[in-house]
Amino acid sequence: MPHVASNAFLAVQMRVWFERAYKKPEFPLRQNRTVRLAVSPREMTRGMKNIAVGLATLPFLATGAVAAQPEPWQMRFQPAATGIMHEITWFEQYTLWFIVPITILVMALLGWCILRFRAKNNPTPSRTSHNTLIEVIWTVGPVIVLLFLAVPSFQLLTAQYTPEEDPALTIKATGVQWYWDYEYQLEEPVSFTSLMLKEDERADAGKEDKTVYPRLLAVDNEIVVPVDTTVRVLVTASDVIHAFAMPAFGIKVDAVPGRINETWFKAEKEGLYYGQCSELCGKDHAYMPIAIRVVAQDQYDTWIAAAGEDLSGANEALMAAIEGKTKVASAGE
Repeated sequence: MPHVASNAFLAVQMRVWFERAYKKPEFPLRQNRTVRLAVSPREMTRGMKNIAVGLATLPFLATGAVAAQPEPWQMRFQPAATGIMHEITWFEQYTLWFIVPITILVMALLGWCILRFRAKNNPTPSRTSHNTLIEVIWTVGPVIVLLFLAVPSFQLLTAQYTPEEDPALTIKATGVQWYWDYEYQLEEPVSFTSLMLKEDERADAGKEDKTVYPRLLAVDNEIVVPVDTTVRVLVTASDVIHAFAMPAFGIKVDAVPGRINETWFKAEKEGLYYGQCSELCGKDHAYMPIAIRVVAQDQYDTWIAAAGEDLSGANEALMAAIEGKTKVASAGE
């Protein structure tokens, strides 16, 4: 977020973040290729959870619908691209084993009471006011269910705020009405603005394929990060409250002016992932997409080394490298 002073800081709980003065980017980011996403287990210790997630995504694999973006008539989550999202998907399926039977039981009891105890069949209602067994069941039963839900819920919440390793890369995301500014927190910072791609800009950007660059989600400049790398994201805003959300990564955090919130992710698959601002922020709230491109480590190293001096050239080189890799992979199939 911009500051008048050359150096500024914000205190967040027990941490103090120092930041450089905001600098407007000079070059656009141009990339035009995506790698389709597939789900894979993260660790052996999460084997059972990953099996459940894998079974749930088999219909999508069979139809070739695995993607890092929303699909028409989609009713489930996007395929998970991080370990945290795998756990979120598993927890959602786990809770359904409690929610569905409870809903059916309650509806069945309501129907039975309506039919069995209506005035025609039961003209003289019972005056029974207590039943010890029933009262014990409806008190202890919900407590047990809540315990089964609370334990994995707190474990997931803890995992969301506790990276498994120290972040190797820190990116600052600043929400602005109505676009995003990004800054790579390096010795030589790299900054750029990310705007929603307009229809008349697709040809110049080389992003005419709407299956890869969807309408209202494609941007001119994507965030570029290496695969299998823990990335810290510092989220703030310069005007009103926004929210940084990436469904395939399982992250969503508010961007609040004057405050820096923190989240993290570790993408497991190369590809192009889409999210959006998820906090009402004004008339163009719907036009604040977020795009993160995950690439191989060597491709990222080459890109970040050149981006400080020539961001446009760095992105053209990255685009060429990705296209070359795709052609090689296609030829080998």
